[in-house]
Amino acid sequence: MDQINMASEQDAQRPTVEDAQNAVRVLLAWAGDDPNREGLKDTPARVARAFRELFSGYQEQPRNVLSTTFEEVGGYNDAVLVRDIPFFSHCEHHILPFRGVAHVAYVPSKRVVGLSKIARLVELYARRLQAQERMTSQIADALEGSLQPYGVAVLVEAEHMCMSMRGVAKIGSKTLTTTFRGVLQTDASLQARIFSNVRG
Repeated sequence: MDQINMASEQDAQRPTVEDAQNAVRVLLAWAGDDPNREGLKDTPARVARAFRELFSGYQEQPRNVLSTTFEEVGGYNDAVLVRDIPFFSHCEHHILPFRGVAHVAYVPSKRVVGLSKIARLVELYARRLQAQERMTSQIADALEGSLQPYGVAVLVEAEHMCMSMRGVAKIGSKTLTTTFRGVLQTDASLQARIFSNVRG
């Protein structure tokens, strides 16, 4: 089945806005409040709009973000690092936010991509229900597949509200995930340089 037909089938199965709003009303009632009281009567519509924005990454494809590349790099053959890319995401286990920064590096083979596109790629995957580990790998997979570089490194550091505001309630705890591909996986000195540049 081609992607256009798959997208059409998914749209046909997707709940309506009214379905989403009704689900929010049920959750509000389950939490113990009255979804019909003045302060909450417009909340289901607001939540539906917020979900559309917060999870807009499902409507985008990484190949479109990375579709424009450049060959003219003036003989540059070292790593390109975009660091401290801020993001907000939501964990798939509790639908609670996590926030942090991503650092993305690659060693070009023939082509480079605009630096803003790397930030957009991070945003695309962050605006989905996520596990930080998967998001880290997805960013690397997309860069590797589109640019075919000699190597890719992705480091993501984030604080998870599901750990800070519930459960063990350890405020300020951060999780670091990394993935290295190609020469950045095998060249320890280059890997160490990436870490050093990330830490500034």
